Amino acid sequence: MKIIDISQEVFSACVYPGDPAPHKEILQNMEEGALYNLTAFSMCAHNGTHVDAPKHFIKDGPAIDDIPLEVTVGYCYVARFDGIITRDAALGILHEAQISHPEAAKRLLIAGDAELSLEAAELLAQKGILLFGNESQTVGNESAPMAVHKALLGKNVVLLEGIRLNCVEQGVYILNASPLSLAGSDGAPTRAILIKP
Repeated sequence: MKIIDISQEVFSACVYPGDPAPHKEILQNMEEGALYNLTAFSMCAHNGTHVDAPKHFIKDGPAIDDIPLEVTVGYCYVARFDGIITRDAALGILHEAQISHPEAAKRLLIAGDAELSLEAAELLAQKGILLFGNESQTVGNESAPMAVHKALLGKNVVLLEGIRLNCVEQGVYILNASPLSLAGSDGAPTRAILIKP
């Protein structure tokens, strides 16, 4: 069994412009004479590799602890794409995924420098996918991400942002991207992994 970590390290993780960066504080240090080591940390729920709940952009949408684990754990399809994912490109990716494994087509991960267009987001939401993941810190255009987020989150499509797929081949995997259970939160960090079946 091959396990692939597709997460960013937290303290050096990418941060969306304007969000607070992760911060580490050493509370107890054995090298300084303490009896044990103890670390505290703080971070934004959307730093590094994280899951967006519908509540992120939908006022009364489900929070992160309302998302069933079956959404973030299960077969997925990794596709490679650079550039803007148009409606036709999204349809092609979805078709490849469905041929490869119908269950994997419910969770799509995009490797590469890709930006999801609004038309593609609307198509994927209409097709009933459960999860969409990408390497960027946001889905859609970084300067105007709201429309794409609303198109997906408004249909309860969960987003997995900030993943790292540079060493992952295109194909079917088992994904575990269970978010931390932060009651009422609009998002949460995750240690996302892929397992090659």
